[in-house]
Amino acid sequence: MESVFKIFVYEEGEPPLFHNGPSKDIYSSEGLLLGFIESNTHFRTHNPHEAHAYFLPFSVVMILHHLFDPVLRDKAVLERVVSDYIHVISSKYSYWNRSLGADHFMLSCHDWGPRATWYVHQLYFTSMRVLCNANTSEFFNPRKDVSFPEINLLTGNLTGLTLKQGLPSSNRTILAFFAGHLHGRIRPLLFKHWKDKDNDIRIFEEVPENSTLSYKEMMEKSKFCLCPSGHEVASPRIVEAIYSECVPVLISENYVLPFSDVLDWDKFSVRVSVKELPELKKILAGIEDDRYEFLHENVRKVQRHFVVNDPPKRYDVFHMMIHSLWLRRLNLRINA
Repeated sequence: MESVFKIFVYEEGEPPLFHNGPSKDIYSSEGLLLGFIESNTHFRTHNPHEAHAYFLPFSVVMILHHLFDPVLRDKAVLERVVSDYIHVISSKYSYWNRSLGADHFMLSCHDWGPRATWYVHQLYFTSMRVLCNANTSEFFNPRKDVSFPEINLLTGNLTGLTLKQGLPSSNRTILAFFAGHLHGRIRPLLFKHWKDKDNDIRIFEEVPENSTLSYKEMMEKSKFCLCPSGHEVASPRIVEAIYSECVPVLISENYVLPFSDVLDWDKFSVRVSVKELPELKKILAGIEDDRYEFLHENVRKVQRHFVVNDPPKRYDVFHMMIHSLWLRRLNLRINA
């Protein structure tokens, strides 16, 4: 892959809607990855004839930020921008039409990322979509689409994302921890069964101001970090848990986990179904020490695949995304 794969980036479109994206907060993955693709000198080619994949550099976050009226709530702004852009690309170049968009890709970490592709049939059903909101109930197709982790960089600072020396399991005195807003279908059930019910399972909407531990410290002191879906299936807590060397507990439905082509999530996380929430403590407390140490050690090992580096480094989150695209491009034949 590293010696062969080439990506052509369409230069059409002007910032801030194109070639630009957020680099901090919950949608930071979208802006950072967009920027890395454009600035990368190894995978990017300026010769479209030698490209294996073609990148559509629009940002759903920026389209909504600049054009979406919160009063009118006219979602058609996505339709107008994305449809017009595909029309420009398909009229000016031959590459979209020869593959019906199958060797083209977009990326978005906004909740409405999938919605943005509804309005162009081929973009929705044929193109590769790199999405944080990888929800199969919304027709995310893991055979062609790429699930990408949601990474919440509050300040945009990329230093110190992981621990230099995480606590051993013997010093992780909290069995399980979660703090987050009460939205979606799953979180209310988690709160119903466990908020203020058991001191071993700490559940908050926000960590109390009088707490002796911060949110980050809570994660670092916990054996398991609960990662329930909210409005959408993806949760930045999965990556936060991995950064904190806390074993993620995945509580979701219809979610295709990032990089699951090559990563065996059962070796560094625990899956709990919604119907199993009443048994959450029994499940977690029942994991034997040897099994927990195995999971904990593997969390450390996979950290490098979720870390954001600028510039990117081999095996980091950027390269994992590129590899996922490469896997989906391998079996595609183009009638040139």
